[in-house]
Amino acid sequence: MSRRSFARHFRSATGTSPHAWLRDQRLSLAEELLETTGLSIEQIATRVGYRHAAILREQFAARRGVSPSAYRRTFRRA
Repeated sequence: MSRRSFARHFRSATGTSPHAWLRDQRLSLAEELLETTGLSIEQIATRVGYRHAAILREQFAARRGVSPSAYRRTFRRA
């Protein structure tokens, strides 16, 4: 199956592209780790599949509206 064909079938089945799905899965796991562990942002980035913590920070803030550190602080106050 070609890359394009896979992407088309994937989007048909999930409603999103493979890249967006993977990003969302990584961010969801990062949220869970921020809520439940004391791991550093760098450690979380590595665990969820990012090469650089800066990319996690950028994507997290763009999709969640707050930085990973701010998310952790807000969650811990609740």
